[in-house]
Amino acid sequence: MADVSSSPKNAEFQGETPPPLPKEATEEETPDSNSDPSLFRYVKGDLFTSEIYKVEIRNLPKFVGFNDLKKFLSKHGLNPHKIKLFGRQTFAFVTFKNEEERDKAMKMVHGMQWKGQVLTVRLAKPKADPILQKRKQQQQQEEEGGDGEGRPPATKRKEAGEEEPLSVQIANVVTPLWKVPYEEQLRRKEQEVVAVLQRLAKEIGNTNKGMLPWLFAQKEKYNKMCCPLEAICPSPTQTEYRNKCEFLISMGADGQDKTVGFRLGKYKGGSCAVVGPADTCHVSAEAKKVVSQFQEFIRATPYSVYSPETYEGHWKQLTVRTTRTKQAMAMAFFNPQKLEEKELDELKGSMRTYFTEGQGKDSGVTSLYFVREGQRTSPNLEDLPCELVAGEACIREELLGLTFQISPHSFFQVNTGAAEVLYSAVGEWAQLDQDSTVLDVCCGTGTIGISLAKRVKKVIGIELCQEAVEDAKVNAKLNGLSNVEFHCGKAEDVFPSILNSVVSPNVTAIVDPPRAGLHSKVILAIRRAEHLKRLVYVACNGKAAMNNFIDLCRAPSNRVHGAPFRPVRAMAVDLFPQTMHVEMLLLLERIDYDAQQKTSDNPEEKAC
Repeated sequence: MADVSSSPKNAEFQGETPPPLPKEATEEETPDSNSDPSLFRYVKGDLFTSEIYKVEIRNLPKFVGFNDLKKFLSKHGLNPHKIKLFGRQTFAFVTFKNEEERDKAMKMVHGMQWKGQVLTVRLAKPKADPILQKRKQQQQQEEEGGDGEGRPPATKRKEAGEEEPLSVQIANVVTPLWKVPYEEQLRRKEQEVVAVLQRLAKEIGNTNKGMLPWLFAQKEKYNKMCCPLEAICPSPTQTEYRNKCEFLISMGADGQDKTVGFRLGKYKGGSCAVVGPADTCHVSAEAKKVVSQFQEFIRATPYSVYSPETYEGHWKQLTVRTTRTKQAMAMAFFNPQKLEEKELDELKGSMRTYFTEGQGKDSGVTSLYFVREGQRTSPNLEDLPCELVAGEACIREELLGLTFQISPHSFFQVNTGAAEVLYSAVGEWAQLDQDSTVLDVCCGTGTIGISLAKRVKKVIGIELCQEAVEDAKVNAKLNGLSNVEFHCGKAEDVFPSILNSVVSPNVTAIVDPPRAGLHSKVILAIRRAEHLKRLVYVACNGKAAMNNFIDLCRAPSNRVHGAPFRPVRAMAVDLFPQTMHVEMLLLLERIDYDAQQKTSDNPEEKAC
């Protein structure tokens, strides 16, 4: 990517004058808007929506992709909430989490030059509510007696008995591979990882010419991949494996009000209906029991379900976490609207009574929370007020013979048995000894680092969620560990200083980031710290992590300092049976240029 300035006044315009900041995009100029004001009423409410902090960036370079634009904005200290490219990717809509970030982006990016193009930025109208837009279109079609092309409306075209049973429909949505034999599921997932490694091989060749001799040998040996791919590790259990599920509360597809389950279709497709999890194969029996009892409770209350169309109503979501130790946590998300505190206290009191003395007593719930929705402050669920109504504050899980405390918002892998397989592989690949220091980045409740602590000198964990950090500290004590420490903060802010302070001769980093991957600042810090020789990357989406992989392996430059890494081995671990999702494990090792010179006759020796 070409170097660009960090502000318009420093941009290189080649004699041009920076264009004036343009006016706000009108509804007619904005492709995803509509002139009917009723389709935008959601931005008037109290719920957070990044659509009110939205800009349009024009005149983007040709062939720019989502990751390119995200990296470009990140490089200049901008943190977009959503990015959507249009017009053969020559312009994009970008939303932010608050007005300050949006205005900063407008001032900084407008007039900036990127790959020979001078960018323009303007305010953009919010996107029309998709379900209301869909309903309006359907209404117009019915009024016209068809769909605009001479055909009757879709609802009238359906013949009686044509639709599949709801149990089949919801299975197709939440577990799309439920009809596929498990061996075939594994084969498909392995092929997904093969495609990632083959693409990475091409990208390494494009960004690091010095690796070409080694890369050529690797591709010849490993089916055009940059490293060997070991056999996929299956999940120990293929059904009822999820220890955490988020259920929506809405009108049931069967017409039953206040139904707790999974949404049958996408909101933008015009559907809010949900189907209960009773017939789904990936939800545990314990969670289904909690859902059933909670559904009975809310149906007995006078409060309606929350409507994403009208932004009225109360009951919104139920999150259930279960453990091998037969504990269960239930988090009820409720929008209080204009209810008084006294009425809310009475509701929480009735919840407590129902689950401790009433019909829900046998549901297995050991930790019951009431979560207040309805404040436009943040898109993050962990920022919502969360009140313990009954039971213990946390639940505990057992993994690899260790005990872990889990709080409401703390991250823990959703498939405990498969997580044990994954973490065992991480421990083996890290090649640890008693002199090793492990940096556990995006550590959650500390599961990976704690599982390795007895084999190393020190473990240092980094995690954004304060609640998870507190859990991690408790977990270290629960398991009698004194060589573990945890730091709270954004990895890009905390990691560089921690990495520089580590003086151990044997440092290994293990990173298990969210789906989008690590911040570029973290990657650059890893590259600069040449005493860090080995990196184990746990990716829940190999395609989304591709930019991280490329930057770890690219040739040194003015922006990227330090010897590059190269992939040594990879493996897929199936944490999500019945779906196409798969966890990818990639081991990367730092290139030793001195050793490379000595083994130049056999360039693949070190990696293999």
